[in-house]
Amino acid sequence: MLFGMARKGARKTRGPLLPPLPPETRTVGQLVAETINLYRHRFWPSLSLGLAPAAGAVGLTLVPGWWNLLFALTAFALLMTIAYLGGVVIATDERPARRSLLVGALVGYAVFVPAPFLYSLFVLPAVAWLALFGLSVPAALVEKTGFRESLRRGYVLGRADYVHAAGSLATLVVVAFLTATVLFFLLRGASELERTAAAFLALLVISPILFLGAALLYFDQAARDPTRRSDADVHHADEPHRPGRADAEGEPRPSA
Repeated sequence: MLFGMARKGARKTRGPLLPPLPPETRTVGQLVAETINLYRHRFWPSLSLGLAPAAGAVGLTLVPGWWNLLFALTAFALLMTIAYLGGVVIATDERPARRSLLVGALVGYAVFVPAPFLYSLFVLPAVAWLALFGLSVPAALVEKTGFRESLRRGYVLGRADYVHAAGSLATLVVVAFLTATVLFFLLRGASELERTAAAFLALLVISPILFLGAALLYFDQAARDPTRRSDADVHHADEPHRPGRADAEGEPRPSA
């Protein structure tokens, strides 16, 4: 009875939730919260993003010797690129042109190829690299730039607020790693096959957070870019129940 009264009192005194901050002032914690919110509202399309990294990670553990390195530089990099492209499509809620998808795939492959080498040193160099050039992929899809221009644009966006970009990616990696580890230990069995299946399922469910968060990070950095024009062609992210526009200053001005 006392607990029921306490819950009723809490509901009465609880005010309305504050609206999310706009991208130009969004914190790392709120970026993670918006990522989870997007995952929740677009669950099935977002869940499908986990198929590529889950299959790639399992493949890395099964391919022996030097073939493992070849697999990482080809199939794994392509699978990660496909998942990232899908995350950008979900975040923007727009279907990009084929040319933009092709450029984004080439840019994503170029960005992800060095990641396994950097990750083998430590996770932080890989995060630092992706924070500086990883936004080239959404730039190719959203801004419809070419290969070189996408890489240059990604570098500009990464430097717009590098602390926010690197901190956001590092937080997403930590959250995904810890959650996937807990889920793996809950699902694992005694046999090798059961452990492999548990690792696949854990990555399938949790890894989409990385790609959705990186896609939303693009809008944060685009809003903080001091070189962007007021009429830049930057569309809003698909963030359900969010009032206003995510990048009102970056949308085209209406004609007189």
